[in-house]
Amino acid sequence: MCLCNKHTGNISSNKYLNFIDTALAVSGNSRLEIYSCKYSKRTYTQHQLLALVLLKEYLNEDYRDIVELVELMDKVQTKLGLKQIPHFTTLHKFVTRIRTILLNRLLHQTIKLFYSHGERIEVTAVDSTGFTSGHCSYYYSLRTDKKRHSFLKTSIAVDTSNLVIIGVKVSGRPVHDTKHAVTLLKQCHRIRKSEFYVMDKAYDSEDIHKLVRDELGSIAIIPVKDRKRKRIKGRYRRLMIEDFDVALHRKRSMSETSNSVLKRKYGEEIRARIYRNQVKEIILKVVVYNLDRFVKVKIIVYLRISTEPNYYFIY
Repeated sequence: MCLCNKHTGNISSNKYLNFIDTALAVSGNSRLEIYSCKYSKRTYTQHQLLALVLLKEYLNEDYRDIVELVELMDKVQTKLGLKQIPHFTTLHKFVTRIRTILLNRLLHQTIKLFYSHGERIEVTAVDSTGFTSGHCSYYYSLRTDKKRHSFLKTSIAVDTSNLVIIGVKVSGRPVHDTKHAVTLLKQCHRIRKSEFYVMDKAYDSEDIHKLVRDELGSIAIIPVKDRKRKRIKGRYRRLMIEDFDVALHRKRSMSETSNSVLKRKYGEEIRARIYRNQVKEIILKVVVYNLDRFVKVKIIVYLRISTEPNYYFIY
């Protein structure tokens, strides 16, 4: 995000309209085709459908409710250029049809909103959480003794300065944190390099230290697990005892904050039933989180400079 010496343009103080504008701009840069195929009816563009799906996650509604809400939102229809409101099954089929790699590109585009070319991140925090796929209440599960033990294990990497989610890794069953960390760290390094990676004791592994230091050229700040044996294996793990930076490691709590916001604001229950759609739904939540973060920053800056009409946003 940057400011240039021009005019402010049509930036609104309404966060929902700004969210739609940003969602359309990001989807246009994600190499998503305008129509799914040459035989498409061309009633709606894929960018319009994607913006509606993102709005659905933003408002934490289901497909039926978001369609009924958009029918009442004339300004949103105008922003999207909709001549008619799509049926809720159209949105569901669109999500089923779209590939996960396109959603990863979309996530990459949301990250670009916050950084200039070549800019490095100082500290990236890694943490994991879980999303449930059930709709029954906890009381009902407890009363019927049918509590769900399975969940979608989700690990995220967060820039502790901007509170932007840089990477996400999802698996359909509980796995150890270190297995997610290898894929997640490589993913983050490709998108945006970081000086430090901070993690909790669950990630205490010599292999993680070797990956971060030798391959990624960064430093991992991970506390060493307390064990009964006196000798600690691993060169980098022994180095952590001497060079452990407490101040840097405290920034790890920012990843827990992002996990909390992600689940409280956009829901911790996954509505999809097919695994690949469940993964897409979680990635969409992460995309919406970053878009919402950008919209909030944009509105704050706009309100600060609203008395100076010689600035506008480029994103």
